[in-house]
Amino acid sequence: MAMYTTYHRDSRNKATHAVGIPLIVFSVVLACTLVPVAEVAGFGTVTLGLALSVMVWALWIALNRPVGLALGLLVVPSVLLSAWLTERLDAGAVRWLALGLFVSGWVFQLVGHAFEGRKPALVDNLFQALIGPMFVATEGLMALGLAPAGLHERIERQAASRS
Repeated sequence: MAMYTTYHRDSRNKATHAVGIPLIVFSVVLACTLVPVAEVAGFGTVTLGLALSVMVWALWIALNRPVGLALGLLVVPSVLLSAWLTERLDAGAVRWLALGLFVSGWVFQLVGHAFEGRKPALVDNLFQALIGPMFVATEGLMALGLAPAGLHERIERQAASRS
């Protein structure tokens, strides 16, 4: 988070990420929901979208429990909406929708980095792609006064030592 924070200081960049990152996450879940992985008795089809969502959400929870749990507000609706859409639209329409959302999300990201005057963090470290949603969730929790005590200070202290 500290590394990611050093790439995201401008409030306009943070705002574009608050839109762009959820769009990207949802688009990936949506596209992956088209790929069946297994049939589970009493449950139905497990898709790649569901499997990846569970694994990434578990990683986020392991990295920071409160922030990871808050990301359930992105993960769970993304999985449910993706399942609903793939049941109602043909695969081609879902692919185009996912692609459009993915590109739109990246447009928001790149506009934000133009404001910031700095390249995206994942250019230097691909793992930062998984940290972006945690950053957005942390910013949201801080704005609502719900961030874990001392989290913002720890991130800022570590970010300052990286600058």
